[in-house]
Amino acid sequence: MPLIIAGTSSGVGKTTVTLALLASLCQKKLRVQSFKVGPDYIDPMFHRYVTGRACRNLDPILTSEDYVQECFLEQTQEVDFAVVEGVMGLFDGVGVEKGFPSSLSSFASTAHVAKLLHIPVLLVIDCSRLSGSVAAIAHGYSTLDPHLKIAGLVLNRVGSDRHLELLKNALKALQIPILGVFRREDNITIPDRHLGLIPTEELPELDIIISRLTELGNSCFNWDRLLPLLEIGEVGKCGNIGVNNDKEDRYSYLQEYPVSNTQIRIAIAFDKAFNFYYQDNLDLLEKLGAELVFWSPLVDTKLPENIQGMYFGGGFPEVFAEQLANNTSAMNSVKAAILGGMPTIAECGGLMYLCDRIIDFTGTAYSMLGIIPEVATMDKRLTLGYRRAVALQDGLLVQVNTVIYGHEFHRSRLLLNPEISSTNLLFTTSRYDTDEFTGYEGWNILPNLHASYIHLHWGGNLAIPQRFVENCHQFREVLNHS
Repeated sequence: MPLIIAGTSSGVGKTTVTLALLASLCQKKLRVQSFKVGPDYIDPMFHRYVTGRACRNLDPILTSEDYVQECFLEQTQEVDFAVVEGVMGLFDGVGVEKGFPSSLSSFASTAHVAKLLHIPVLLVIDCSRLSGSVAAIAHGYSTLDPHLKIAGLVLNRVGSDRHLELLKNALKALQIPILGVFRREDNITIPDRHLGLIPTEELPELDIIISRLTELGNSCFNWDRLLPLLEIGEVGKCGNIGVNNDKEDRYSYLQEYPVSNTQIRIAIAFDKAFNFYYQDNLDLLEKLGAELVFWSPLVDTKLPENIQGMYFGGGFPEVFAEQLANNTSAMNSVKAAILGGMPTIAECGGLMYLCDRIIDFTGTAYSMLGIIPEVATMDKRLTLGYRRAVALQDGLLVQVNTVIYGHEFHRSRLLLNPEISSTNLLFTTSRYDTDEFTGYEGWNILPNLHASYIHLHWGGNLAIPQRFVENCHQFREVLNHS
């Protein structure tokens, strides 16, 4: 049975422990599928770098509880082992959802997902400032929710043999297996910046870090007890989660919207500036008959040939603003395509690229596409959280009054131009958990453009990729008859 790696809080070392576990499994030539609870993009990049398989996000807010279960079952059919990395602390979520049966595990928390998947928890505890008190922590986390099973503990940042002895003596009475012990390590830090870890594409020394993590995984886990817990076995393959395990069933909704037999090509911006994509979104485009063509707005001088749509994900355009601005031929190519009616999705970092300018953290302004007559400027304040968005009008991806759920995570803001009409705004938004109004969001400045700070996982609304692909087909038909 797979395990979910949880922590007592953020910052206790979940990602380090998860990567060490994945790296060691992969060194053993084992087939392993990883997952990440929540909306995060960067941790899954590291998972994928280690395993060679796309990490899947499990987020019941962006999608649904059913989708989380179905995604997990589908992606574990062809592997031997599965590892899920949790989010924040074990019980940290967004509060109690209407109809959610347990107040002990907040909705969309690691504990919630563990119970949805019926898998036990491997709890990581930061022991750097603990000795005997570790027992109180372990006892509390293992008994708070009787429907949750703690399979074992990983003691992280242990200082010495004497320190470890004190920890083990304190935990002895609880009879919770200690499945891993990690000493304090100063030489495997993964660098970070304003939105968390620096992505894999920007870390030339990453292979060295992964090699060290592999060594730690080999030596720091109790593999005799841990390995059997990670196996998928017949439990995972027969679908005891309680959903239909027919792979095609998950996408039966798409059959209601038949698409043309002629394949369309969609350009996916993918480089150091744009790399925030949910793999499921890309998979859905392919299931709808699209060919994905990856290209780089940083280094390519023009768009790929013969494309009928564009997708700009989030990322770090502010870090690479000078290089983006200097690649005027690429910008001109993109701008001409958008103004020519090509269906285009620009999400978060993609939105910034389409603005008139980007002002980076030093206050330096760089010219961008100018499709959206706004300036994106970096800010010290982090905008973070789930959003409930209601469409104010018909757009490329949604119809008026459509309700969608997404996630915002950025340190930039737009310097709102008072001359811009409110009719160009796409959404009214509120906090997911409190319904507190947060403002207006998204740009509907052109009928073929969806530009928004809100990240969407299309598993929550399969009509979105369908609508996008249909528009791409229509665009091609217009070109063919022009």
